[in-house]
Parts: sequence; structure tokens; C-alpha cells
Amino acid sequence: MISDDVLLHTDDVQWAPLVEGISVKLLYSSSETGRWTVLLNCEKDSSFARHKHYGPGEYYVVYGKMEYRAGCAVTGDYGYEPLGAIHDKTTFAEDTLLHFTNYGPVLFIDEKGNVLSVLDNELLEELTSAN
Repeated sequence: MISDDVLLHTDDVQWAPLVEGISVKLLYSSSETGRWTVLLNCEKDSSFARHKHYGPGEYYVVYGKMEYRAGCAVTGDYGYEPLGAIHDKTTFAEDTLLHFTNYGPVLFIDEKGNVLSVLDNELLEELTSAN
């Protein structure tokens, strides 16, 4: 249970680079549950490499176009990604703003399932605190 209300003026939050062509604004992070909510600013032709969700995720496409395993999500679309979902690649065919919440870490993996990197609330806090 959240003990205090949270009101965040997102215009006051700086963008932090996440991967090439994709920046992030951390909106919320829970050290208790590992849940995190972000805005992702994805430039045209940027992408996320192969990854596995170690917690379910939800997204809303504020504007733009995202293509991944489930299909093509465009402005106004909502999606749910279950625990254990593996996405070989997620691409952004045009400039895209994505509101995304994940209930645990996302592990970037190679074709054999070896972990290359971990995206979680702790990393996001570290990346965004530098700005």
C-alpha cells in the first residue's frame, strides 16, 4: 500500500538515455515490489533487443507506432505483456512515446537465453538520478 500520494510534474523530469535512440523518464519506482513506471521516448527506427519479462508489463502508446511479437500498436493502443513473455525485438517505425509499467525486471537475453543485461527499478533509479 502506498502511504503517500504521488504527484509528479513530468515536464520537470529530465530525459535519461536508455539505449541508442531511446530515452526514459522514471515516473515511479518501488523498492518493495520492483514495479516501475516510465515514459519511453523512442526515435524512429530505434529498437529494444531480445528480452524476457520477469514480471508482467502494461503499456499505452501516447503517440507513434510499436511493432513486436503481439503485432503493431499505434497511438491510443493499450497492451498487456504476461510474465515470461519473450520478445525477439521491439521496433519503433516512427517517433513514439510510450507509457510503460512493469511489475519486475526485464532481462535482455541472447538466442540461448543467456542474460546480457537487466532493466529494473534499481537501474532506472541509477540512470535517472544522474540527470
